[in-house]
Amino acid sequence: MSSAYPQFPEFSLSRLLTTVFAPKGGERVAILIDLPDPRGVRDFAFLSDPAFPIQRKAYEVFYEGLKNGGLAELNFKGGDFFAYEITGGSNLDMSDEAYAPSGAKLSLAKDVYPNYDLILCVSTYSATAPLTAFAKQYGFRGATLHGLNDIILQTGLAVDYNEVSRQAEKLRLGMTKADRFEIDYEFAGRKATLVLETAKQEAQKSHGLCRGPEADIANLPAGEIYYVPAGAEGQFPMCYEDGTLGLMDVSGGRIKKATLIQGNAETIEEHNAKLQSDPVTGELGELGFGTQVLPVSGRDIQDEKVLGTLHVATGRSDHLGGKLTPDKFAVAKNATHDDILFSPEKTPGVVIPEVRMVRDGKTVVVIENFRPAPYLQALLN
Repeated sequence: MSSAYPQFPEFSLSRLLTTVFAPKGGERVAILIDLPDPRGVRDFAFLSDPAFPIQRKAYEVFYEGLKNGGLAELNFKGGDFFAYEITGGSNLDMSDEAYAPSGAKLSLAKDVYPNYDLILCVSTYSATAPLTAFAKQYGFRGATLHGLNDIILQTGLAVDYNEVSRQAEKLRLGMTKADRFEIDYEFAGRKATLVLETAKQEAQKSHGLCRGPEADIANLPAGEIYYVPAGAEGQFPMCYEDGTLGLMDVSGGRIKKATLIQGNAETIEEHNAKLQSDPVTGELGELGFGTQVLPVSGRDIQDEKVLGTLHVATGRSDHLGGKLTPDKFAVAKNATHDDILFSPEKTPGVVIPEVRMVRDGKTVVVIENFRPAPYLQALLN
């Protein structure tokens, strides 16, 4: 591990679950995974397939960890394991059909959600939005840990979430009730600026603590300050999965059009077709800032929590307190919440010289070239 990072303690399942949930004793816990065919959970057959490293971590770290002493140590009950069908997109609604290792076919709504106090979802795609809705409906707490890998286990899940919460609160207090944020971009010899209106809303934090009494879902690793934008105008670059770079034109809080900068023209054409047929897919539903000093994991779930990075997201926002719910999309499979992360590793061709916060008539720089500006540094000291 680079000396630039703090010394991380050895991962402890007991410490993580104790810190995050503050167990009350006697709570029933379940583990969910996603598989292309959830019947592959029968007799844990998926473990023989190298295509499922995330699901293997769910079994080895959480299931075996609980069964081999964790349940007794934490005074939990259950530790049961279930699989549902992979959704294919970030925060898409989950199928109700699930399977147990016995081969039994179950209903999540009838057999799982009402019968467990804590649900841990270790999956390929994030299930935070749907599980947040179900948690409120059925009264359970839980955590989503999509994309789990060894780096995340050794760093982002090994930290003390009491300290993560304290640091996040310092930044939240220093950034809350902002009027707007202005983000400058430089890329491919061009410049652009995106302005996101936050309308003096109370900044929220993802800090990893989910101690009740209210039903809630923690997204782990945690560590960010976020807003649901009230509006957005301007332009910003977006790197697509195939490496294509496009310029997004934003007005009225939504991406209206994508223009090819470099790469595959078909990728841009497909995006524009989606924006035209289902306009809410372009809605900017989140602005987030990382709060932790962590190594890059190769997974956005951790890498967007790194101090100095920022992300905007398109689509569904109801799990963050926004108004864009799945029923407002023209096509169900489009009802995703997709984070667009800007960091030196994720977007090496994009530079962010400055991010400015405007609050009460004053403008202050919060990020410079993917590093916290003096204003943020002072908040953390």
